[in-house]
Amino acid sequence: MTKIITVDGPSGSGKGTVSRMIADTLSFNYLDSGALYRLLTIAASRRKVDTHDVSGLSMLAEHMDIRFITSADGQFKAVLEEEDVTAEMRTEDTGVRASKIAAYNDVRGALLKRQRSFARGEGLVADGRDMGTVVFPEADLKIYLTASIDERANRRYKELIEKGEDVSLRALAEQVRARDERDMNREVSPLVAAEDAIELDSSLMSAKEVLETVLNYIDFKGLA
Repeated sequence: MTKIITVDGPSGSGKGTVSRMIADTLSFNYLDSGALYRLLTIAASRRKVDTHDVSGLSMLAEHMDIRFITSADGQFKAVLEEEDVTAEMRTEDTGVRASKIAAYNDVRGALLKRQRSFARGEGLVADGRDMGTVVFPEADLKIYLTASIDERANRRYKELIEKGEDVSLRALAEQVRARDERDMNREVSPLVAAEDAIELDSSLMSAKEVLETVLNYIDFKGLA
């Protein structure tokens, strides 16, 4: 049976980085559930599907042509209809729009089967906002990773500055706060730690330190 580890948490908590590190260490499959919503946002724009057209978005979610590729050096690439859209997928605008369409129950339902299809082989590490509560409620290990709003905004600020983008740290902090509010208070699959999740605050931890902590829990549960 496939071993499943879920890593949920708010934007900027470091769950994506840590999840990829865990998957690489254990040679497990990796699911970036947030990427699915971001890719759906891009696909909707390409196909001229309005972000308020729930029926159109749901149909697109079921049939869009997507692939995830992880290279030998650990680089993650998202391919939509044979086009590398990784850079576009990681923009703030795409993230904000993806967060909005993720609130639609029908859209989440349409993507649920796709998410669960990643659970194959030896194991899976799935990161997102409802992996341990909705998508994989019977996961073998559930991690809820968080960090302060200021720390998460600062991480994103440094990332964007390194890319040469002109951004405001204060504006990013407001975006993080607004996204938390939207994700935590939506009616469908709100962002919340599963009752049996292990909660970790990464505000003062490096990605390597978080990885080592999670690996200890993995060893304790005999999942390695």
